[in-house]
Amino acid sequence: MNSIISTPQPFPHNFYPTRLSPNRTMSFPSNVTSTRKRKADDDDLRSDDRMSASPSTSPAISSQSLPLQRAIKRARSGPAGRPLALPRLLETLDAESLRSVLRTICEHHPSIGTEVVNAAPRPSVTSALEVLKNYETSLQASFPFGGNSTSDYSYNRVRQPLVALLDALNDFTPHFLPPNEPQATQALSFLDGATEIIHRLPNWDSFQNSLHKQNAYEEISKAWALVLREAAKRAGGMQLQYGGWDQKLAKHNQQAQGRMQEAVSEMNSILGWMGGDRQLQQGGSRGHDISSVRQELLSGTFGAGLPVRVGPW
Repeated sequence: MNSIISTPQPFPHNFYPTRLSPNRTMSFPSNVTSTRKRKADDDDLRSDDRMSASPSTSPAISSQSLPLQRAIKRARSGPAGRPLALPRLLETLDAESLRSVLRTICEHHPSIGTEVVNAAPRPSVTSALEVLKNYETSLQASFPFGGNSTSDYSYNRVRQPLVALLDALNDFTPHFLPPNEPQATQALSFLDGATEIIHRLPNWDSFQNSLHKQNAYEEISKAWALVLREAAKRAGGMQLQYGGWDQKLAKHNQQAQGRMQEAVSEMNSILGWMGGDRQLQQGGSRGHDISSVRQELLSGTFGAGLPVRVGPW
């Protein structure tokens, strides 16, 4: 009985289920996002493959070249002092400083001085007279205020600029004389301006101090005579009469108190060879003027009735 009455056994279906439930895969939201990310990554890879076809616009190449550019880029240095270049240095020099530098270089290197002389433009009458007037301005500025301007004291005060002016005059005058100056008009124009400067030189009380001005008149008178002789050889000296140089020279001689008589005598000889002297032309019954002389030359009646000079010219 004890064997029959025993502990009840559980139902067999609790140990061995006869019906199996179907397998179900659980889907979570994380799996969905992961698949979407993989698809996006695949799309990016495909776009990278397409963009790699143009290397100039490829982001991969630009990202690789950036470190190289940074490596090649030079480090900027701070400001450092340096001397001016020659063109800029010359711009800072005034005319007097530039002449001083050029004069010094030519003195140390004579060959450069020769090149400067050959390359420099020929001085004109205006530029030469302007230089002489600058010397004259320095002379006038050196006079003492008040007192006698023609005394020995004033002479000692202005002696240095006076000698500088006379030296410049002696240097410029030969440049405008023949044969260096072939144009008589240019030479006479310079002599006219230079003579005006000599007129304005002071008349000193002392005879010794006045020798500067007297010597200047003698030298300029000889220069006038030389130019007049050369001008008479060309076109019969017609430009001397038509240019009014005879009247200008007569005026200069009057201001110089007859110290330029040598030049006046040369002018009279040239005009006399052309058809009577100045006195005959001024006071004679014919009363020639420039227009009448020109008309007589054109008509072939110039010089009719005038005395003919016989003998050597």
